[in-house]
Amino acid sequence: MDKTLKTWWKESVIYQIYPRSFMDSDGDGIGDIQGIISKLDYLKKLGIDIIWISPIFDSPNDDNGYDVRDYCAIMEEFGTMSDFDEMLKQAHKKGLKIILDLVPNHSSDEHRWFQESKKSKDNPYRDYYIWKPPVNGGPPNDWISFFEGSAWTFDESTQEYYLHLFTKKQPDLNWENPSLRQEMYEVIRFWLDKGVDGFRMDVITLISKDLSFPNFPKNFNGNHHIEYANGPKIHDFLREMHDEVLKEYDVLTVGEALGISPADGPLYSGHDRKELSSVYHFDILQIDRSSKGFYHKKGWGLPELKMIFRRWDKAMGERGWNSVMLGNHDFPRMVSRFGNDKTHRLESSKMLHTLLATQRGTPYIYQGDEIGMTNVAFESIHDYDDVWIKNTHAKIVQEGGNEMEFLRLVHELSRDNARTPMQWDDSFYGGFTKGIPWIKSNPNHTEINVKAALNDGNSIIHFLIQMLKIRKENQALIYGSYQDIDPENEMVFSYVRTLEEQKVLVVLNFTAKKIEYKIPKPFGSLDKKLLIGNYFDLEKEVNTLQLRAYESRVYYLMNKVIS
Repeated sequence: MDKTLKTWWKESVIYQIYPRSFMDSDGDGIGDIQGIISKLDYLKKLGIDIIWISPIFDSPNDDNGYDVRDYCAIMEEFGTMSDFDEMLKQAHKKGLKIILDLVPNHSSDEHRWFQESKKSKDNPYRDYYIWKPPVNGGPPNDWISFFEGSAWTFDESTQEYYLHLFTKKQPDLNWENPSLRQEMYEVIRFWLDKGVDGFRMDVITLISKDLSFPNFPKNFNGNHHIEYANGPKIHDFLREMHDEVLKEYDVLTVGEALGISPADGPLYSGHDRKELSSVYHFDILQIDRSSKGFYHKKGWGLPELKMIFRRWDKAMGERGWNSVMLGNHDFPRMVSRFGNDKTHRLESSKMLHTLLATQRGTPYIYQGDEIGMTNVAFESIHDYDDVWIKNTHAKIVQEGGNEMEFLRLVHELSRDNARTPMQWDDSFYGGFTKGIPWIKSNPNHTEINVKAALNDGNSIIHFLIQMLKIRKENQALIYGSYQDIDPENEMVFSYVRTLEEQKVLVVLNFTAKKIEYKIPKPFGSLDKKLLIGNYFDLEKEVNTLQLRAYESRVYYLMNKVIS
């Protein structure tokens, strides 16, 4: 391992906060910055190093903050700039870093740039956005929005269409315009000069567009994110961003890499490329999603999950850097999706946290996963807030579709599964607010909450604290090479991390079954020291393990062969 490639953010663990749902300090039912400040000691205790905060910029909230009205102002319901400055100061004092969620692909239609842009075709801000005349009386091409419907909206005042890959209130910015780029660089500089430690850059792979704006290919399979990503000037724009601003600061930049392949990864995050620090790919998060759309499922098996980890690790190696996650604000709860939230919630949550902490890349913990928060099943479609759900439901009603079937899918796949209020204790609304929460709490907060977890020595939280400590104490789990030693096994995920003389073996049972598992040669024959497991009573086993439901074990491998 080249020591020059070691850096603080590779050795860190990131905790994602969805501020609207984290902690409400003033009783208005909406989480806020003061709420985050009140929980900094809790986050420090977990053993995380970096807090990623989803958008807190001024926004009309058509898409919960991902529609920015002012990039250099704080959303009023979250607090003030003074609150932000206090949070940053307090976090740094406790040794915690903060990265913000930059939204560079699109703004709100209420942003002053867009308000000017739509006034006339010769307005100085016109080319800050992408405007096109009608084609045959309709949209310029057949592109569709990620949130249903055409990606183009007609504006009566200038008789042209503007592009929005997301909602019609999120017009795409035109990165071909150098003035727009400079405006965005000034935004970045504003926050970095305040002391922010970096950015997660929302859908950064979409900022460069194919200026011919072609229709989808004839064999189009529904994967429009692939069609939109990796535009012809994407790397020019990112290198310019680095040269103009980022190179002046020691910060972490994570690119939300929608629509890229493993081969693309090093082009974005290679240390020799001078673009981004790391990429946040979607191959794992979309493993059960069909190309037909967000609410269309497909089957998957453990060998497919292993293959994704293997391909990305091989592509990135030491040249680039991966993000390792199993959930965020856009996907269902980790344990409900990859584990078992009914009969083995504790064991499977711990197993999944073991996976996150032992892969090569920076681990991400989404708020609430440290206590095993689960999906929620609201009785009415109207209890859901997600714009994706609202738009899709409206389409189903219009087309006479099956609303009950859609509600069943929403229970399983909704983004709101991850957005219910953080469950701090067993009091009303889980201790999140003294008012009425902006979205209903999960009823299971009376059993699943931080207070109960902290008081239980066998809880997910206590296991996670120990697991993260072990990760930091073993450099092989950070910088070591990765070897999947049993890729075709459909029930057990086992791999070895190696750094010089250090070898760490990880064994994960991904099923609710008891399994007799023989560790593949030559690793099974090496002497082993157990570092951590998610069951207290471990049998003294040598080459063959008796794995219980969702059992995880992490061993330090000795070079001595067992006689």
